[in-house]
Amino acid sequence: MICRILLLISLTSCVSGTFVVKVTQTSYQAEENHNITLEWMFTTKPDSSSTLLNIDCYMVTDHKDSVLYHVHEGVEFSGSQDEHFAGRVQSDKDALTEGRIRLHVSRLRTEDSGWYTCDVKTDDGDRTERCHLNVTAAVDEYKPQKPTERPQPKSRGRIGLYVGLTAAVCAGLICAGLCFAFRPYFTKPLTKTENTAAEV
Repeated sequence: MICRILLLISLTSCVSGTFVVKVTQTSYQAEENHNITLEWMFTTKPDSSSTLLNIDCYMVTDHKDSVLYHVHEGVEFSGSQDEHFAGRVQSDKDALTEGRIRLHVSRLRTEDSGWYTCDVKTDDGDRTERCHLNVTAAVDEYKPQKPTERPQPKSRGRIGLYVGLTAAVCAGLICAGLCFAFRPYFTKPLTKTENTAAEV
């Protein structure tokens, strides 16, 4: 009896575990106007037919589910893509044969933030997995700043003031000394007539 139960449990786990869908990352972080690649992986068999492959990837919001990628019986249908993602989502078709769904989302917007779910159906099963994308607002473009002048320490400012005042005083004294020294050369001596008039 115990052997039968163990055999049943092992068979159940093998059957349910044959088909798996998983995300390579559970959370993505990106900036507005940048690009990002969302990726899911699913179990494939070498002999499985692509015509039995159905994929629905969509963004889940409070208001509605916006389709960004749809494959029906192995054929991609871009016409079912939501207008919000029109022209901004490209798939890597070669990756599908390897069991990978790679969606390149370009020119990201802040409203692209949210949960992204991918539902994969094959003849082996049907599984769904999701990941979260957070798009932040773009940082302002770099603007070169004007070079800031380093404030001079107060002590240097005072020293400059003292040096300036000292130089001005010295220049004044030198001018006065030169004027006094060369005074005889700039004044002419008085004549006798001028001396007599000056004395009277």
